[in-house]
Amino acid sequence: MKFKITFFCFLISFYAFSQLPKGFVYVQDVVPSIQLELRYCTDYNFVGQPIYGYNNAVGIVTSETANALKKVQTELETQNLSLKIYDAYRPQEAVNHFITWAKHINDTLMKPHFYPDVNKRDLFKDGYIASKSRHSSGSTVDLTIVNAETGEHLDMGSPFDFFGEPSWVAYANLTEVQKHNRMLLQRVMQKHGFRSYSKEWWHFTLRNEPFKNQYFNFPVE
Repeated sequence: MKFKITFFCFLISFYAFSQLPKGFVYVQDVVPSIQLELRYCTDYNFVGQPIYGYNNAVGIVTSETANALKKVQTELETQNLSLKIYDAYRPQEAVNHFITWAKHINDTLMKPHFYPDVNKRDLFKDGYIASKSRHSSGSTVDLTIVNAETGEHLDMGSPFDFFGEPSWVAYANLTEVQKHNRMLLQRVMQKHGFRSYSKEWWHFTLRNEPFKNQYFNFPVE
């Protein structure tokens, strides 16, 4: 009976894995030590509820992105540090959820936490939300650096998904430690083939991404 249960679980795992489109992988299958905190699977995000299309807290990226992240992780581990991913592949269904939420101007439940100084009406205009996301192409990740042993986050000067100038890469009103941490993240990601986004210190896209301008809609599971 134990053998049958084990074999059945293997079949389930294999079946789930096989559902990913060709060219996509689970990031922890390639980089087992990488840490995950998939915020959009929870209600702790700027919308205030789990986002449509996020059915499981797994990180999905293109194979090329996973291999590049492995190089970043290997370098950070020499300093007893680790990447932590907040978001990776994002289905178009989730982007549509953001769009619908943005139209409900009076729904500002999470404003104090994520956009205290930005008018919700301006989130699209200011570039914090888009109708098409690079994440849906599978080669964009939102991440930070943590202590590999304790999981403690390096102080980056603003939280993930904080909409406002303190999250801009070039924001100057930071402590020396915060500046150092941001530059460490920028430097190691760019060294291994990623480009950054000026308004979000956590946002990186693989250069020469394999599915550029293709927007997928399979669920995160």
